[in-house]
Amino acid sequence: MPTLKLTIEYDGARFVGWQVQPNGPSVQQALVDAIEKLCGERLRVTGAGRTDAGVHARGQVVSISPVKELPLKAWTAGLNALLPETVACVSAETAPEGFDARRWARGKRYVYTLKLSPVRSPLWSARAWELRRQVDVAAMQQALGHFIGTHDFSSLRAADCPAKTTVRTMSRLSIDADARADGVWHVSVEATAFLKHMVRNLVGTLVDVGIGKRTPESMAALLAARDRTLAGPTAPPHALVFDEVFYLPGNADPYANPGALDEDDADA
Repeated sequence: MPTLKLTIEYDGARFVGWQVQPNGPSVQQALVDAIEKLCGERLRVTGAGRTDAGVHARGQVVSISPVKELPLKAWTAGLNALLPETVACVSAETAPEGFDARRWARGKRYVYTLKLSPVRSPLWSARAWELRRQVDVAAMQQALGHFIGTHDFSSLRAADCPAKTTVRTMSRLSIDADARADGVWHVSVEATAFLKHMVRNLVGTLVDVGIGKRTPESMAALLAARDRTLAGPTAPPHALVFDEVFYLPGNADPYANPGALDEDDADA
């Protein structure tokens, strides 16, 4: 059976999250249902990461292995005709045999958006965490270096995080101004994998630094403590986007290379 790699974009506002759950509609379930209508098969749909309720995606990657062969165009135009308006397949390609969207991932990037303004912004309210107070972005940027590298991120995991190990490698963390919108800042985080609520807890902690509740230098002690109760609040989900998944060039099998990953992301 051929394996397909689909890149999925979605607005997570009306979903309980990526993964199928009994308490409401999920993105995964929407894809399973649409694929069954398209090719008559009830397929296993594997996502690269599990986003939480309200979290969006620009670059979620899924793998499927349909028995029925369809032209790749059917997996974009055809599938999109069957998906809800809040979900779209933006690209489809044939993947190597055995491709698994989660297990073959070498890293992921999430982007969190902040809107700093004394007045509310109707245009940004659904896509950014609006902070209507003085925020020292420079202080937040000074704190970033403490998180880069390989650390135990227990202090930034949710209380019910199911991950077996809390050590992750963060390769990039930045806070950049949006050149097209005044007062809009994007927190970009890249890591091998993430713990449940890790990105949102990180952003909440950085905002604490920005409003003067914490110092940039206190981040090292926070990580060392491995205690979630010592970190900042969990930032709201609506401003978080699952931006991109990274694979080896040509989607090469990572298990043919030393240091391959098999980490299961929880909700970031």
